[in-house]
Amino acid sequence: MSHLNDDNPFENTGNVSKQNGEPRSEESRLLKSDNLSGEAVSDNMASTFYSCLGKYNSLHRNLPEAFSSAGGWDGGLGTIQILADALPKIVPYVLINHREELLPLIMCAIERHPDSSTRDSLTHTLFNLIKRPDEQQRRIIMDACVSLAKNVGEMRTETELLPQCWEQINHMYEERRLLVAQSCGLLAEFVRPEIRDSLILSIVQQLIEDSATVVREAAAHNLALLLPLFPNVDKYFKVEELMFQLVCDPSGVVVETTLKELLPAVINWGNKLDHILRVLLSHILSSAQRCPPLSGVEGSVESHLRVLGERERWNVDVLLRMLIELLPYVHQKAVETCPFSSVPETMGKQFSTSLLELYAGGHVEWPAFEWMHVDCLPDLIQLACLLPQKEDSLRNRTTKFLLALSEHLGDSYLTHIMLPVFLVAVGDNADLTFFPSTIQSRIKGLRPRTAVAEKLATLCVLPLLLAGVLGAPNKHGQLAEYLRKLLVEGSMKESQPTKRNEIVDAVRFLCTFEEHHGMIFNILWEMVVSSNVNMKISAANLLKAIVPYNDAKVASTHVLPALITLGSDQNLNVKYASIDAFGAVAQHFKNDMIVDKIRVQMDAFLEDGSHEATVAVVHALVVAIFQLSATPTSASDVMRRREKANAFCEAIRALDTTDLPATSVRDFLLPAIQNLLKDSDALDPAHKEALEIMMKERSGGTFETISKVMGAHLGLASSVSSFFGEGGLLGKKENAEPPPPEPVESPKPVSPMPADDTRFMRIMRGNFTDMLRTKAKSPEETQNQ
Repeated sequence: MSHLNDDNPFENTGNVSKQNGEPRSEESRLLKSDNLSGEAVSDNMASTFYSCLGKYNSLHRNLPEAFSSAGGWDGGLGTIQILADALPKIVPYVLINHREELLPLIMCAIERHPDSSTRDSLTHTLFNLIKRPDEQQRRIIMDACVSLAKNVGEMRTETELLPQCWEQINHMYEERRLLVAQSCGLLAEFVRPEIRDSLILSIVQQLIEDSATVVREAAAHNLALLLPLFPNVDKYFKVEELMFQLVCDPSGVVVETTLKELLPAVINWGNKLDHILRVLLSHILSSAQRCPPLSGVEGSVESHLRVLGERERWNVDVLLRMLIELLPYVHQKAVETCPFSSVPETMGKQFSTSLLELYAGGHVEWPAFEWMHVDCLPDLIQLACLLPQKEDSLRNRTTKFLLALSEHLGDSYLTHIMLPVFLVAVGDNADLTFFPSTIQSRIKGLRPRTAVAEKLATLCVLPLLLAGVLGAPNKHGQLAEYLRKLLVEGSMKESQPTKRNEIVDAVRFLCTFEEHHGMIFNILWEMVVSSNVNMKISAANLLKAIVPYNDAKVASTHVLPALITLGSDQNLNVKYASIDAFGAVAQHFKNDMIVDKIRVQMDAFLEDGSHEATVAVVHALVVAIFQLSATPTSASDVMRRREKANAFCEAIRALDTTDLPATSVRDFLLPAIQNLLKDSDALDPAHKEALEIMMKERSGGTFETISKVMGAHLGLASSVSSFFGEGGLLGKKENAEPPPPEPVESPKPVSPMPADDTRFMRIMRGNFTDMLRTKAKSPEETQNQ
């Protein structure tokens, strides 16, 4: 008997009999229903199936007696033969949501038919009952297979059911491959043990390579179900390799299933936690180490940092998640292997100071405990020293691990073990009396020995010390003390300026944890009102760095008052340092009250008249233009694109008349011009030519004013007012309602501008507020206003 077609084994629409030249209405309905392969099975179908399954089990028990009383088993075989011949012809014309009623007949025929090829064909029919079965349909089919496997025994399950799994492992429909994955876990119980870790494991291994996420997830789930059924651990290392492959899967769903189901199963089955931990730390470090360095200049800080690709970043992140998942097992093993029976109260609890004192004696070995601070923490410190500043997500994941570690092992472990390790790693002094003498030398080896190593430690390890160790809930007082020493006392030291930026970045990372904001602002205010100039400049730099991690309320009540105080300082360096911080606030908040405060302060800076103040304000404006020019505009709105492009061009023309710093030109002005040139269709030809010439001149290292191109002479209408003004592009509302008519007022006399007042200053004073207010608002900010 030939197999049914794999793509749709029960669709047979080519030769439908007709009556009076027209298809029978019932047949038409059946044919139509058979194309509904994606139709969900109703609850009624499931209940009907399990009712039929009960009838099948009853039929299985009573069939021999029934046939015997009817005249012998030979007659029964004849009935089975008729059933086997008829079923493949009947199934295509049965509605999908009624096919479960045929399952008892199909299963009975498979079980009772004497011919293996016929049974194989019927088993194929069973597996292919529905072309693309949904979750409930797959469960019904698998329950039928399990019931059949119970009755036919191990050998026939291996020779008749498993081959159907293998046959569909590369099927074009993922629903069929998913059915294969599910069958591996459910049918393994009904085959010989040696088949489980050979044939079935091979099937799972192939499914782990599947292109469909749902299939790989099912493979991970069913591998976890298989492991307790394996006869031994001979295939442990192969299974561990598959587990790490699944942990690093690009799909988060697969990773989650692996961490929550497969990882515990592998640990409980293989009992090789030590090996998993060694391999895990090796994978974490190698994933970062194989990435190219940030700089090729040997001996620089950047040459030690790595440029992580998306894949490597993902791998490190999920492996750190795996490390967090393993913490309870590490803790449990450390407790179980505790060599100090005289301290029973520590068993199953956090480690006490008295226990750590016994450990420091160094008279016994305790490898499960020492792994955490001898292997794990140093490797995480090594990883941190490979991550550049932008890798906050990985630094955040490491911080979560450190906080979880202290939570599991207790305050004594945090105080006497974790904190000394990280203090040494950042170059500070630490008390190592709770470490055995044989380990103290290894901990001391973490201390940075060179200037580059010290800078790396401040840049990469200090954030972990602040957020992950001193950031623990019961260490907030010590964190405040350490921060005050670092920021307040450190600003007065001669050697401190070399690490000032790194310290600011470490505190910036600490601000990603909202619970520390209050403490940080208390220390910042001490710095703002200090009489030390360096401390005030550090405060301005720090305020600029932490702006993105605060909301509008905190910006109004804490950030702006501090900046206004600094902006009013008599020392010019302090004043100019605050301008950049004001620019950062302007870029992140559009609240009217915040904008008004910034306008007042910017007016004051421009009234100052100094070159440095003007340059600082110009820098803030250039950054804003760059960010706004990168915002996409609807391609279909041609008029809007042209208005936007013209406004940006005139703003850039005005800025080009100023003496911009080289860094501002490189980082902001040139990228803004590039953004405009990308949409050449929206540019006026004259503007396009001017921008191209400016691009050529500026990128070629010529920073002179290009008056011949940009029309620096006031005869051209080159004003930023069209960009920032009420009637300008960014001053327009996004809604389609026409603006209300303006009241007619009699003209008022306008005071003439002072002769020495520059055109750029007039633009800034008149339109800086509009620039800030009309930047695109987030939904949250719109609702709050």
